[in-house]
Amino acid sequence: MSTKKRVVIGMSGGVDSSVAAWMLKQQGYEVIGLFMKNWEDDDDSEYCSTRQDWIDAVSVADVIGVDIEAVNFAAEYKDRVFAEFLREYQAGRTPNPDVLCNAEIKFKAFLDHAMKLGADLIATGHYARVRQAPADPGRFELLKAVDASKDQSYFLHRLNQAQLSKTLFPLGEIEKTEVRKIAEQIQLPNAKKKDSTGICFIGERPFREFLNRYLSYKPGPMKTPDGDVVGEHVGLSFYTLGQRKGIGLGGMKSHKNAGGDSDPWYVARKDVESNTLYIVQGHDHPWLLSSTLQAGQLSWVAGEAPRIADLSAKTRYRQADMACAFGNLQTETAENFKLAFTDPQWAVTPGQSAVLYDGDVCLGGGIIESSGS
Repeated sequence: MSTKKRVVIGMSGGVDSSVAAWMLKQQGYEVIGLFMKNWEDDDDSEYCSTRQDWIDAVSVADVIGVDIEAVNFAAEYKDRVFAEFLREYQAGRTPNPDVLCNAEIKFKAFLDHAMKLGADLIATGHYARVRQAPADPGRFELLKAVDASKDQSYFLHRLNQAQLSKTLFPLGEIEKTEVRKIAEQIQLPNAKKKDSTGICFIGERPFREFLNRYLSYKPGPMKTPDGDVVGEHVGLSFYTLGQRKGIGLGGMKSHKNAGGDSDPWYVARKDVESNTLYIVQGHDHPWLLSSTLQAGQLSWVAGEAPRIADLSAKTRYRQADMACAFGNLQTETAENFKLAFTDPQWAVTPGQSAVLYDGDVCLGGGIIESSGS
C-alpha cells in the first residue's frame, strides 16, 4: 500500500498549474489532476476556451504522468458566484468574482470533491504561500508569493484555517520566469501558452455586451460635481469608479491644464437612488481621492480580527501596499472595519475587496462599502 500523500491539484490547462503539478510529482506526492468546468452558458462561443483548455490539461497530464479527471461545478458557480456578481452590479457596485470563486468553488466545492477522492491535500497554481505560524504551529498563515509581480494573495484573502491547512501552493517560492523555463525544459505542450486574462466566465468578450444579457438597466443623467447635466449614461451597472474609457464624452468641451492639454474625464460617483452618474475632470480630482473607507462581510485568515492597529492594505489587485490605521467596528447589526490611510487612495470602489497585510502576511479583509475624504 502506498504511503505517499495524495494531492489533488486543479489543472486548468495553463502553464502555471501544469508546472505546479509536475513539481508536486517531483516532490514525491501521488498527484491527481482535476479540471474544473465552471461555466456552461455559450460555452461554444468564440470567447470560451474550455474545450481547448481541457485538451491542454489532458496533454500535460500525459507528459508528466498523472491521472486527470474533469468535474462540473457550473451549477455551484452559478448559485454561489455568478448570482452574487449580478446582484452587486445591479446595486451599482463593482464586485470581484475571482475572490468569490476562490472562496466558494476552488477551495470549497473543489476541496470537498478532492476529499471524496481520498486526497490528503489540494493544490493550485496560484502565486502565494502557506506556512504554519512561527509563534503558533497550530495556526496557518497566508503569505505573499516570492514573485511580487505575480502575487495572488489578494484573491485568496477569504480562505480560512481549515482550507489553508489542506492547501499547497507549489509556485509560491519561485518566479514566473522560472515557471516558463521549467515548462520548456520538460517540454510541456502548453509551455508557450498565453496567460488567461479577464473574468473567468467572460473571457475576452466585450464586458458591456456580456452584462447586457443579464441585467436590467435604465439610462439616466451624467452630471459634473456642479450639477451640470453633460450627457446620458447607459445604466449605472456599466461603469466603475475611476473609469476613463467608454464614458462617451469624446466631443465634450473641457478645461485645459497648465500644459495646454484637455484633462480627461473620469467616473467619480454613482447615485443609485437618483440613477445619476457623476463624472469629474482630472486624475487627481478630490472626488477620486479617499482617506478612509469602511468595509463589511469580513473574513479573517486567523479566524479573528487583527489586534495590530498599524497595517497596510490594498483596495485593488495591482496596487502597492498602502500604510493605514485599522479599526474594528462592532455594531449591534454587523461587524465592519474602518481604514484610515496615511496617503489618500485613488478610486476606492464599493464592491471591491480591501485586503490587509502585516508585512508579507495576508490577514484577510472585507468588501468595501463606502469611502470618505
